[in-house]
Amino acid sequence: MERLTLKQYRTMVEKVIEFEKLNGEMPKYTVVDGCRISKRNYIAMIEVVNKFLLEMGRNPEIVEIEPLKGTELKVQ
Repeated sequence: MERLTLKQYRTMVEKVIEFEKLNGEMPKYTVVDGCRISKRNYIAMIEVVNKFLLEMGRNPEIVEIEPLKGTELKVQ
């Protein structure tokens, strides 16, 4: 999987928040429809989506998942 829909993204964020509430820390990774996303990547995704929301005034339709190297994420 190379990208998440807005619905998948929101589900991922809900899972991460629920885990953090129960355990006091964020998970090392999360799984969305069988795709494992590392903590570094899902944090970067959340930051990019929040920035997009502030700048564009709307949620992106798609959030792309990039490999760990530079964590350059794209939203559409």
